[in-house]
Amino acid sequence: MPGFGFGKSIIAGYAAFGKQCGLYVSNGAIAAHANDIEAIGLKATKTGVIFSPKKPISDELIAMLALASRKELGL
Repeated sequence: MPGFGFGKSIIAGYAAFGKQCGLYVSNGAIAAHANDIEAIGLKATKTGVIFSPKKPISDELIAMLALASRKELGL
């Protein structure tokens, strides 16, 4: 799975499937922004946010999740 890292730590990963895409970050990042994810009508798992090309994830939410994941990793 491709992703973005810092040093040897992976901050965020992503994947695309037939009908959906996923952004994968730390558990704490998902928990910290669960209300934001739900507010825009996206589905969250323990480590990711599921979205589609028809209902994309916003740049702002991506930034918030990546920063929260980075913070949780102590980077």
